[in-house]
Amino acid sequence: MNDDELRTLLEELHTRIESIDEVDEKGRELLSHLSVDIRNLLERTGHEEQLRGTPWEIGRLEESVRHFEVSHPSLTAALSQLLNILNNAGI
Repeated sequence: MNDDELRTLLEELHTRIESIDEVDEKGRELLSHLSVDIRNLLERTGHEEQLRGTPWEIGRLEESVRHFEVSHPSLTAALSQLLNILNNAGI
């Protein structure tokens, strides 16, 4: 995946996260952290360290996939795709 495709995926994820209304307290907390994490990844795209996710970013992605699996399947699919990209980059 090139930088433009990654940036597009991150922007789409950020838009989806911002548009989710109905979540429980844990989901709201996860979405808040994910929003920050995605903005941080967006800032790093195009740089040598672009895909160097921190352990807590990766952990929150994994936790979010589990948490939203049933209630928000399209978000879960996009988060899983991002997680795969980061894993393929050796993170």
